[in-house]
Amino acid sequence: MKTKFALAAAALAAATFLSGAASAKTFVYCSEGSPEGFDPGMYTAGTTFDASAHPIYSRLMEFKPGTTEAEAGLAESYEVNAEGTEYTFKLRSGVKFHTTEFFTPSREFNADDVVFSLERQLKADHPWNQYVAGTSWEYAAGMGFPELIKSIEKVDDMTVKITLNKPEAPFLANLAMPFASIVSKEYADKLEAEGKKEQLNQMPVGTGPFSFVGYQQDAVIRYKKNADYWGGAPKIDDLVFAITTDAAVRYQKLKAGECHLMPFPNAADVETMKSDPALTVMEQEGLNVAYLAYNTTQAPFDKPEVRKALNKAINKEAIVDAVFQGMATPAKNPIPPTMWSYNQSTQDDAYDLDAAKKELEAAGVTGLSMKIWAMPVSRPYMLNARRAAEIMQDDFAKIGVTVEIVSYEWAEYLDRSKAKDRDGAVMLGWTGDNGDPDNFLDTLLGCEAVGGNNRAQWCNEEFNALVKKAKVTSDQAERTKLYEEAQVVFKREAPWATIDHSLSIVPMRKEVSGFVQSPLGDFTFENVDIAE
Repeated sequence: MKTKFALAAAALAAATFLSGAASAKTFVYCSEGSPEGFDPGMYTAGTTFDASAHPIYSRLMEFKPGTTEAEAGLAESYEVNAEGTEYTFKLRSGVKFHTTEFFTPSREFNADDVVFSLERQLKADHPWNQYVAGTSWEYAAGMGFPELIKSIEKVDDMTVKITLNKPEAPFLANLAMPFASIVSKEYADKLEAEGKKEQLNQMPVGTGPFSFVGYQQDAVIRYKKNADYWGGAPKIDDLVFAITTDAAVRYQKLKAGECHLMPFPNAADVETMKSDPALTVMEQEGLNVAYLAYNTTQAPFDKPEVRKALNKAINKEAIVDAVFQGMATPAKNPIPPTMWSYNQSTQDDAYDLDAAKKELEAAGVTGLSMKIWAMPVSRPYMLNARRAAEIMQDDFAKIGVTVEIVSYEWAEYLDRSKAKDRDGAVMLGWTGDNGDPDNFLDTLLGCEAVGGNNRAQWCNEEFNALVKKAKVTSDQAERTKLYEEAQVVFKREAPWATIDHSLSIVPMRKEVSGFVQSPLGDFTFENVDIAE
């Protein structure tokens, strides 16, 4: 997305700070990339959520910091009927939308905002469903919300009832995810009347801990604290995202005190960071997976035996060593081993070049040429996709497969890789959004996600039936059995080459306090402070 605005004063202020004119309560985050936009319902990238959903917006449910436990947010309380199909939310009173240079709200948050924020993602004929060209509401669609949700009703100003067509075990946790952020209907109505609907995605207004000040494309985003935040005013006055795509440069800025915290360090730098008395390095198991998704609709990748042969040619240990220097483990399943229902008994496709070559020949495949897409940015699950792709390229060459490595700018990469007729296998990954296996297995591999999050374009009826049954089952033991079976089908059919599960490493300045590392990979700053 190319924004049509840049607030020069904000960019100048940020640049001044970064050059050394420090303010004690200005917190600078050296982010790894640019957001695709500021309306999180339309996107799936963590980079975008960190810049939009987390600082600017709130949701009916929120994840308790540092956990995958969903708790009341904008919904002060809720009730669920015995069948698990009706959710009645009592909304929090006194919640204020941001007052900015471009919008002054005349009312507080109410049920109209909830109905508007969710319905626009579900109804193709909603006037805000296609307000940005090419909008897909990928998350809502990929999770089956249009089919799942029967109605969203305003009972009164402070009560909303959501009726489902069937029970959905992770529904409350799903409402805590970034795509379910609540936007201002009053602001949307104003923009529509002015013929400026796209501004909702460029100059956002929410109820979150920080209000939006300005964005200079690919350079800096600036926010200020929301003193009226319903969760308590942040301790810092200003928040700056200094967009710094190179991990080595992020590290240099961190050492120099030009930023306070950075994501996704180079693995080779971590031990040095740990020995620096000016830095603190947080570390935890990541709820993530990296993968190579074949386009299973295109020959010869439509054959499981071809995909499994290629998988046997990938030296995952070499990728883990080269890219993560041991701070990751090779992946065999599409969900991480720290997640409940992980199937310990599945067998991975072992690295075996001779077997890979023989199995390709047995499948009638010789002289194969293919593309591998490599991400242009660091992600927690893949710090250096180009290096990983080069290792795969070398391995595939040993079995007679020629690989061309391709890439695009991050937003374009995400968009192009969804195409059903995409040429090539795409390297991507996922950090769990809600701690539920459904968020991996159905969101990334379900039939409804084909053309969206399902980059393998893989629709397997046996797998799909298992994950759909698990979604409507309330008993976790039964859900576990179903998900374990689904993983067996996944390994048999091999729509992906699973690559790794990585540790999450977060370096920051010693003067930073209050940052809570998220198992979901989010970067949120409403609780941070800086020692003076």
